[in-house]
Amino acid sequence: MDFFEQQDCARRKTTTLVVYFVLAVVLIILGVYGAVASILLYLGRSNPDATVSIWNPQLFLLVAGSTLALVILGTLYKIATLKSGGYVVAQALGGVLIDPDTTDQDERKVLHVVEEMAIASGTAVPPVYVMPQESAINAFAAGFTPADAVIGVTQGCITQMTRDELQGVIAHEFSHILNGDMRLNIRLMGILHGILLIGMMGYIILRGSLYGSRRHSRNQREGNNAAIPLIGLALVAIGFVGLFFGKLIKSAVSRQREFLADASAVQFTRNPNGIACALKRIGASAEGSKIQNPHAQETSHLFFSNGIGAALFNAMATHPPLAQRIKRIDPAFDGNFQVKNKPKRQAQQKPPKTKAQSSRFDPTHVLHQIGTPGVEHILYAAALLESLPHPIKKAVHNPFGARAVIYALLLDPSQKIRENQLNRLAAHADKQVVQLTQVASKMVNQLEDKSRLPVVELAIPALKQLSDKQHDIFMANLKALIEADDHVSLFEYALYRMLKHHLPKPGEKVNQTKVRYIKLGEVIEPCSVLLSALAHGGHDQDAAIEAAFNQGAQSLGTEQIKRIRPKTGFIDLKRVDQAIQQLKSASPQVKKQIISACLKCVGADSKVTVSEFELFRAIADSLDCPIPPWIR
Repeated sequence: MDFFEQQDCARRKTTTLVVYFVLAVVLIILGVYGAVASILLYLGRSNPDATVSIWNPQLFLLVAGSTLALVILGTLYKIATLKSGGYVVAQALGGVLIDPDTTDQDERKVLHVVEEMAIASGTAVPPVYVMPQESAINAFAAGFTPADAVIGVTQGCITQMTRDELQGVIAHEFSHILNGDMRLNIRLMGILHGILLIGMMGYIILRGSLYGSRRHSRNQREGNNAAIPLIGLALVAIGFVGLFFGKLIKSAVSRQREFLADASAVQFTRNPNGIACALKRIGASAEGSKIQNPHAQETSHLFFSNGIGAALFNAMATHPPLAQRIKRIDPAFDGNFQVKNKPKRQAQQKPPKTKAQSSRFDPTHVLHQIGTPGVEHILYAAALLESLPHPIKKAVHNPFGARAVIYALLLDPSQKIRENQLNRLAAHADKQVVQLTQVASKMVNQLEDKSRLPVVELAIPALKQLSDKQHDIFMANLKALIEADDHVSLFEYALYRMLKHHLPKPGEKVNQTKVRYIKLGEVIEPCSVLLSALAHGGHDQDAAIEAAFNQGAQSLGTEQIKRIRPKTGFIDLKRVDQAIQQLKSASPQVKKQIISACLKCVGADSKVTVSEFELFRAIADSLDCPIPPWIR
C-alpha cells in the first residue's frame, strides 16, 4: 500500500474501533443492569409484600442512561485533555523535554537521529522527551498529526542502545507518524478511557459506602443501604470486563501495525540489524521494556515494545512476541536474545544510484516516495546536517538563535529594503534577537539553496518553546519581513507556510480535521488556487505558466478548473492559505489526486528548481502529506 492507502487503512481501523467500542458499551450496560437488578432481586426477597422481577424497563432505562452518560463524558473529557497534542501524553508518562541545545552526549545522540529521520522523511523535527525514571528500553510517538507529534524515549533506550539500534527504533516510530497509526492510537486512548471509568466509579462507590457504613448502626446497614457496597463491588467487577475489552480492542487495532512499522523501519534504514538488535537487546535486558509509570496501562499500545506485563492470552497482547517480530526481520534468528556483533553503520555507505537522483524530474516516482523514504534520504539528510556551519546548527537549537536565523533568512539583498526590515525588528523584536540576526545574516548567505528549508525544520522544536506573547510577535515579524518588498518569493512562502502549520500558539488545541470531501469535484476552486500559485511561482513567461497549469489541470481530469491570475506578486498568502485549509478536509485519495496534479505542474518543463520543489513540499506538508527531499 502507498501512503494514501495507509491513511485510508488507518481510517477504516478507526471505524472498526468505534464498532468494538459500541459493542463493549452495550455489554457493559447489560452487565451493570444485570448486577443492579440481581442485587435488588436478592434484597427484595426479604420483603414478602414486594413484587420482584428481574426485568424492570424503568430500571433498565435508568441504568443504561447513567452508564452511557458516564462512558461518553469520560471519553469526551479524555479526548479534550489530549487535544493539545502529543506532549500531553509525554508529560503524563513522566517525560521531560530534551533541550535542543543539550550538551549531554546520550541526549545529543537521540536528537541527531531524530533530526536525520525528520529531514529524510520530509516532516518537521518533532520535540523529543526522555523518561528519566524508566530504566527499561522503550519508545513511543504521540500526536494527532506530524505537526504536533512528539517522540518519547526511556532513559534505558538512549543509554543502552547503539546508534544503529536507536536509529531502527526511531525509524519504527516515524513509520507510525507517517502511516496514520499515531492519530489512531491517541484516539484509542480517549475512547477507552470512558469504558475504564465504570471500574473507577465502582471503586469510588465501594470505598465511600464502606467508609460511611462505619457511621451507621448495624440495623441501618442491614437495610437498603446494604445495596450500595454490593453495587460498588459489582461495578468494580464489571470494570474488569471494561479492561478486558480495552485490551482486546487495542490488540485488534495495533498488533498488525507493529509488524508494518518494523518492516517500514527496515525499508527506511536498509539496516535490518539495527531494529533486530534493538528487539534482541530488550529480550536480553533484565528490565525488558516494562514501563513503571501508572499511565502505562492506558498508553500501552503506543510503545515500541510491550510496556506492561505479559497478557493473560497472547491474542490480547498489544504487541506481537519479541521472537516473532525478530524472526520476521531476521529469518535466521535462533531464539538467542544476546546481541553478538555490533551492527555496521549504514550511513557511512554511499547512497545507491536511484531514479530520484537522475537529472530528470519524475512526478510518479516522487509520489510513490511519500511516507516511504529510503536509505538514500537518510544518507542525504546526514550529509546535509554535516555540511551546515556549526554556529548555525547551534543557533537553531535555542529560542533566541532560532528566531534570529529565521529572520536572517528573510533579509532582502537590497540595502534599502534590508534597512527597513531591520528597523522593523528593532522596533518589535527582542533586542538580543535583533543582534543575533545581524550576526546570523552573514552565515545564512553562505547556505546552499537546498539547506535553507531544512534549517527551518531544525529550528521548529526550539520555536515551539516560545511563550504566547513571543509567538505572536514572532509570527507578526515574520509576515512583515516577507511583505517588506511587496513581493512573495517561492522560498518566503514555503518558509511562512511551514512555520504557520507547525507553530500553533502554545497550549492551542490541535485542529483535528475531519474528512468532508470525498470527491474531487467538491474542491475544484481551492485546487485552482493551488495550481495557479505553483504555475506562477515557477515561471516568468505567460506561455510557460499556462503550460504548467494545464499539465496539472489535465491530470485532474476535469475541465472546470481555471487558472487564477494573481493581483500582486505571484503568491497571494491569504488566498492560498484558505485553499490549503479547505483541502485539508479532503479524503486521502482526493489528496493523492491533488498532490499528483501539483507534481505535474511543478515538473511540466522538467526543470525543477530547489525553490519550486521546496514550495511544493511546504504545501504538501500543510496537507499532512510529508514529501522526502528530492535527491538529484
